[in-house]
Amino acid sequence: MSPGLLGFVVVALIGFALYFLIKSMNKQMAKIQVPREGDADDRKAE
Repeated sequence: MSPGLLGFVVVALIGFALYFLIKSMNKQMAKIQVPREGDADDRKAE
């Protein structure tokens, strides 16, 4: 007995959800500003 159409639909929905979650995560990661070591040294000098 095979999973059939229901199994395919469940796997497809999980795949779509994963795609949109990764897309959203990449957008959020792009917003993060990572301080560099040179920037920290410049602030200490001021």
